[in-house]
Amino acid sequence: MNPADGETSTDDASLGSSGASAALPLLLGTYAPKIDAKGRMALPAKLRGQLGAGMVMARGQERCVYLLPQSEFRRIAMRIQRTSMGNKAARDYLRVFLSGAVDEDPDKQGRILVPQMLRDYADLGDDIVVIGVGTRAEIWNRTAWESYLEDKEQGYSDIADDVLPAVDF
Repeated sequence: MNPADGETSTDDASLGSSGASAALPLLLGTYAPKIDAKGRMALPAKLRGQLGAGMVMARGQERCVYLLPQSEFRRIAMRIQRTSMGNKAARDYLRVFLSGAVDEDPDKQGRILVPQMLRDYADLGDDIVVIGVGTRAEIWNRTAWESYLEDKEQGYSDIADDVLPAVDF
C-alpha cells in the first residue's frame, strides 16, 4: 500500500510497451482508492502516467466506468462510428457510449472528478476498486467487482483453452 496514493496494487501497472510514445499503455493491477464527498478520486499513480494528462471516462460494460487515454477513446469511437450508419445496434451503442463520456484532466494532486451521472450508473460510493484492463482502466463498486470476480473465477479456468489457444502456460 502506498499511503500517499491510498492504493493497493496486486500487479505492476508500470509495465508498458517500450519504444514509441504512441504505443498503447498496458494498464494492470487492482487498486483501492476512495471517492471523496465531492466525487473526486485519487488516480492510482501507476496508472496516472500511462493514462496521460487527458483522459476520458465513459459508461462501461457490466456497470463499471471506463477510464481511457484520449487516443484509445478516439480509436474506439471511430471504429464504432464507421459501422454506425447502417447498423442500428452500433448506432444505439454509440449514442449511449458517447453521451455518457466526459473528458477529464487530473488536478495537481492527481485527482479526477467522477461525474455524478457515472457514479450513479456504476453505483459508486466511496468504496471502489480500479482495475487495469490492458488499454483501459475500469472503476467498479467494490461489492459489484468482488461478486463479478467470484462469479467468473471458475469460468476463467474453464475457458482458458478456448480464449488463449496459442498461448502455452
